[in-house]
Amino acid sequence: MNRFFAVLVLTLLALVPASQASAQLLAAKDGPIVYGHHHLNTTNVDAQKKFFVDTLGGTVVKIGTREIVRFPNVLIFFNPTAPTAGTRGSTVNHIGFSVPDLRPVIDKIKANGFQMITRSEVAATVEVKDDIALNSPTTSIAFALAPDDVKVELVQVKTQTIPITMHHVHFFGQQNTEMRDWYVKVFGAKPRDGAAFVSGDLPGLALNFTKSPDPTVGTQGRALDHIGFEVKNLEEFTKKLEGMGIKLERPYTKVAALNIAIAFIKDPWGTYIELTEGLDKVS
Repeated sequence: MNRFFAVLVLTLLALVPASQASAQLLAAKDGPIVYGHHHLNTTNVDAQKKFFVDTLGGTVVKIGTREIVRFPNVLIFFNPTAPTAGTRGSTVNHIGFSVPDLRPVIDKIKANGFQMITRSEVAATVEVKDDIALNSPTTSIAFALAPDDVKVELVQVKTQTIPITMHHVHFFGQQNTEMRDWYVKVFGAKPRDGAAFVSGDLPGLALNFTKSPDPTVGTQGRALDHIGFEVKNLEEFTKKLEGMGIKLERPYTKVAALNIAIAFIKDPWGTYIELTEGLDKVS
C-alpha cells in the first residue's frame, strides 16, 4: 500500500458514522456518474477551512480529528502534506462555485485576508470592475486565490436559491478538445461547444476545457492532488475502463468500514482521478 493510499484510507475510515451530516452529493440521483470530490494537499488545514468554510460557507464534517468540508454536490478532502505547486500550470487550472451575488462574497474574501486575482485571470479585453469581470452580457465572474495557490472561480447565477454550490472544474491543456472528448467517452459527459472553451456536462456541474498556450503537468502532488467521480456499479465500470485500455493506478478496492469502494486512474494528460461508489451515502 503506497503512502498516499494509506493516508486516503485512514481519512475515509475516520468518517465512520459518528456524524449524521449528509454527504450532500445531491446530483448522484441524476446519473450513473457524477462529480464527487476535490482532494487538496495543504500545508495548513486551518487556513483552508478559513477560506472554504468561514469565507465561502462550506460545512465542516468532523469525526474524531478528521475533517472534510462539504458543499452541495462536492466534498473537499485534505491531505496534510506540502504541495509541489498550486493549481495553475496543472491540467486542473481551477475549481468553480456559483453564488447568487458576487459582491458580498468578494467583500468577505478580501476582509478575511485572501487575494482576488480576477484581472490577471481574464483576457485583457474583458472589463474588470471592483474585482468582477463581465464575461458576457449575462455572466459575471471573479477569481480568488485560496491557500496553497488553489485558484477558485466564482460565477454569479442570480436565479440560484442557495448561497453557494459546485459549478465546474476547469481543465487547461494544449489538446483541450481531445481532453473534453476523452471525458465524454469515459464518463459520459454531454459535449458542449462555446466561444472561449469546450465543455462536457454531467449532472450538477460542467467540465470545462481551455486551450493552454503552454504545456501543463499532471495534478498528483500539486495543491489539487486529484479530482473524484462518484460511479454506480464501480467494479463493472473499472472492468470497462480496462477494456478501453485505461490502466488502473489503484484497482477496485472495498473500504468495508464505510461500505464504499474506490479506484484510481489518470487521464492521458496526467490528471489523477479517484473513482468512488457509495461516498454519496456516507453520513
